[in-house]
Amino acid sequence: MSSLASPALVGRAAELRALIDAMARPPAVVLVEGEAGIGKTRLVHAALSRLVSGDRSVLLGYCHQIREPFPYGPVVEALREIAGRLPPIDALDPVTGALRDYLPELARALPPSPRRLTDPRAERHRLFRAMRALLAAVEPALLVIEDLHWADDGTRDLLRFLADQPPRGLTVVATYRREDLDTPGLPLGHIYRHPPGTTSLVIPLRPLDVTGVSSLARALLNRTDLPSPFVARLHERTAGIPFVVEEVVRSLPDAEGPDAEGTDALDRVGVPLLLREAMAERMAGLSAAAVSAVQAAAVLRLPVGEQLIATVGGDSTGLGEALRAGVLHEHPGGRYGFRHALAQQAVYDAIPGPDRRPAHERAMIALSAMEPPPLVQLAFHSRQAGDMEAWLRHGTAAADRAAALGDTALAVEVLEGMLADPDLPEPDRGPLALALSRLAATGLPHQRVVRLLRRLLRDDFLAREARGEARLNLGLVLCNQAGDSAAGRPEIMAAVAELRDRPTLAARGWASLALPGWGTESLATQEEWMARAEALVATADNPELAAAVLANRASFEMTVGSPDAFTVAATLPVADPSAAVRREAARGYCNLHDSATMLGHYDAAEKFGREGRRLAAEAGAQFPAYLVDVSTIRRHWLTGRWDGLRDRAATLAELATETPLIAVDVWLVLGLLALATGEWEEAAGHLRGAGMDAPDARFLPVAVAAAGGLVELHLARGALESAVTEAGQAVARLRRKGVWVWGADLIPSAVTAFARAGRVREGAELLAEFAGGIAGRTAPAAHAALDHARGALAADRRPAAAAGFFARSREAYAALPQPYAAARAGEGEARARLALGDRHATSALAELAERFGALGATHDAARCRRALRDIGVEFPLPRGRKGNAGALSQREREVARLVALGRTNREIADVLFLSTRTVETHVATVLRKLGVRSRTEVAPPA
Repeated sequence: MSSLASPALVGRAAELRALIDAMARPPAVVLVEGEAGIGKTRLVHAALSRLVSGDRSVLLGYCHQIREPFPYGPVVEALREIAGRLPPIDALDPVTGALRDYLPELARALPPSPRRLTDPRAERHRLFRAMRALLAAVEPALLVIEDLHWADDGTRDLLRFLADQPPRGLTVVATYRREDLDTPGLPLGHIYRHPPGTTSLVIPLRPLDVTGVSSLARALLNRTDLPSPFVARLHERTAGIPFVVEEVVRSLPDAEGPDAEGTDALDRVGVPLLLREAMAERMAGLSAAAVSAVQAAAVLRLPVGEQLIATVGGDSTGLGEALRAGVLHEHPGGRYGFRHALAQQAVYDAIPGPDRRPAHERAMIALSAMEPPPLVQLAFHSRQAGDMEAWLRHGTAAADRAAALGDTALAVEVLEGMLADPDLPEPDRGPLALALSRLAATGLPHQRVVRLLRRLLRDDFLAREARGEARLNLGLVLCNQAGDSAAGRPEIMAAVAELRDRPTLAARGWASLALPGWGTESLATQEEWMARAEALVATADNPELAAAVLANRASFEMTVGSPDAFTVAATLPVADPSAAVRREAARGYCNLHDSATMLGHYDAAEKFGREGRRLAAEAGAQFPAYLVDVSTIRRHWLTGRWDGLRDRAATLAELATETPLIAVDVWLVLGLLALATGEWEEAAGHLRGAGMDAPDARFLPVAVAAAGGLVELHLARGALESAVTEAGQAVARLRRKGVWVWGADLIPSAVTAFARAGRVREGAELLAEFAGGIAGRTAPAAHAALDHARGALAADRRPAAAAGFFARSREAYAALPQPYAAARAGEGEARARLALGDRHATSALAELAERFGALGATHDAARCRRALRDIGVEFPLPRGRKGNAGALSQREREVARLVALGRTNREIADVLFLSTRTVETHVATVLRKLGVRSRTEVAPPA
């Protein structure tokens, strides 16, 4: 019954409705999951045929089991279908010009190509943005990617990028086999948490039950009913997999169907459960020429042209018969192959071993004549033919070509497969493993890199120096990409010992270990390591390495507030003719921007950032410039540029999903902003994300600042014991490192907690230690914080002294400038003056409430207003605009924001220093003015 037509979709009504509904509500991300042969592709195409298309762009891309180096190939393949749907060039985002080399057929319709970036991560991010912009330009669009389990890491990363930030008119549909995923349960390579406003759906397809099998068989046989025993036996033998059901039914002789008993037809043809036997049954009726064509297609594995099938099969006459019989199918582009990978594997496994080898040899000859030769396929066929020399040659060349094209994931995949082969000659294992470690460290998500490098290091075949380089790469990835210095630094320590005969690489390792922001070692120990790196550099004629170590030295000096920091920074080779050297200088300037921001040198930080961006742009190193963007968020927080800061910080955080290390400044600022507005839960989550989840393994200067924020949070919530505990732990970490200039955002909070807990002596000892630690250091923020902390310690016992300390701190903060910190110190001064009976302090407190409100620090403003009410001074807030009775007043806006966050009336009252009854009144007014009935309908005010 080979002529039977494929039936309509059977047994998937609920899944089809869900898929159509999701497709019709973009932005949407739909994952269709199921084993081979379960009907994923048929479901998707049935949905497409029923969807009202209108002007919708339907873009189809396919992942293949064997692929040549072509980064993001399935998505690029899909994008080729948008020809004729693009708007004029001047209406396209200029970034889409980055796709000209990937989509040459669309080159004339795209903007000019931008200059290629040398930083691979920056280039990849720009390419991702370009693809998203192109999809946005043709929306509404439906992007379908089939067989995601065969996708390379780059394609998965791209799809995750699109899924995390989809254009509003895009629906992404991906099909995959759960059992064949690299990481079980993670089709996109990482956990996917759908963004708000995006329709997100996983549709798992299960085998058909007996009723479903009956419906499918009846449709195939054009019968209105079938004997129950026949259906039961068919379900038993096929396990309810639709594709196998079809193949078994197609194998029934044309003259026979189910008889009254129902099982005789199945028994007579002897169709077994497994698909391979169903395929063998179908091939038995083919001529020898057709069998040769089918077997050639099975050997080649991928859909290919007619000539290649004829060359490998040795006969050009059988392809048509195989197509008419439905064993082979025509694919787009004049290519022919199997409808399903299961069918290909069944046929291939049935080819006798002695016949396979010459078929693979013929494939090698035919593929070698192509230009350019498909090296991955050549490596595969060489290995199957037993030609080890050709396998090594083609495999190595395939990895080199993939790396040169930027498809690092494929290069790693090829090398990894070769290393996993037990027949790989021992002398070839070391060079391949080292090449794998270098590639993995530069272009893969850090989770996979770590797995690969650890597996390499477990195998005891690398020479000592090669192990050292691979281990150094592992350590640097753990520290720089994964942000896990607790795991990475021991690897680097072990690596430098193994690299004693390779001083250049050892110097890189020591210079990395010497950066004081990382690790639990003392500053003195890291100073020794920096000196060791500099000594090793002096023995090597390597300008790039010398520049890298010098950049680390400049960063070291600035980070610790050394008086020599600016002198060392001035020696960075910004005008060196080598782009690689200038790239290291760019990295140095970007690190200097971060350190200067932390210390309070804001004018200098801005200059460092500007120079760092310039050098990075010249050298094509986008990543250091991104670091400047991140630390600029913190500089803007410190200097009071809060307008739009939350949105800018959140945008940068979205771009750092693969490199959590560089997002710590962003999470710190988001946490501090939430703290200033009384969003306690959000503040706690963000501050822990800034390094407090594992402070010994994170960037310590930011973790210390985050600890200061958590101490403030505990104090604001009245959790004094928790505040003291948090302060004590953070101070211990700072004391162990010995870099007290990092304490500017911690020490005032810690001393306040100690003083409120009655541990005045402990607070005084901490103050003395802090003062000694910052003496002689160029750290203006820390010196301003010293007087702030002194005021906090004296506030309850010596208000006159406290007022003086707070005043000096306020002036120092204002000079930096740090307006929020200046206002906090000013509040301390005003409260101390009130305690002394100074009536003029009330006007200062009222002015501070205004200043806090102007910044956006609504919780601080409310605290000042509460202090005024406590002494009988009324402080009316601005009302809504005259003539607009529906406009929310300032207080109502504050209440509405907290209601939108899900806060209870009691929690709102605590944040805004109001009574619960007052909050109830404000909430009722907010609901009335907004025209909503429920708190859950309240959106945050714009």
